[in-house]
Amino acid sequence: MWIVLIFVIITISYFLFFWIIPFSLKGAIYDPSNKEAVKKMVELAQIKPGEKSVDLGSGDGRVVIEFAKKGIQAHGYEINPLLVIISRINIRKAGLKGKAFIHWNNFWKVDLSQYDIITVFQVSFAMDRLEKKLMYELKPGARVISNYWTFPNWRPSKYEKDVYVYEKKINYIFYE
Repeated sequence: MWIVLIFVIITISYFLFFWIIPFSLKGAIYDPSNKEAVKKMVELAQIKPGEKSVDLGSGDGRVVIEFAKKGIQAHGYEINPLLVIISRINIRKAGLKGKAFIHWNNFWKVDLSQYDIITVFQVSFAMDRLEKKLMYELKPGARVISNYWTFPNWRPSKYEKDVYVYEKKINYIFYE
């Protein structure tokens, strides 16, 4: 009897924190990038010293942590408070406090112009809106690394194993 009750509580908690809350806060469901995709995102970013990265919808912080391990300042924006807590714990466990940061905020309301590398693993319906936001906010030379999903109007400069790289040019962005 107690086992069934515990199972029901865990199941309800899972759906509440990873499905219901994110949608009610206008966020996507929690669907973490797999290790291979994260490794490929870091590789294709071609990180340079002194750059800053940001992961939009940073989930459990795995992308932020991997970028910080490469020696750059890495940020993540996450709207789900439980995932923010989990991310911050993961950052401490990795010994990256002061190099990796998770902000409890809606990335749609944040100015992204300070970042050199933007990583995303969003859902298809968000990519059109995100494309418009990034077009106006990114500085020349910024790179957007997208896991799996593509932007509707931009052409990637690189593509490997469902990871796409987009680069902002001087007065135009992502179009050839």
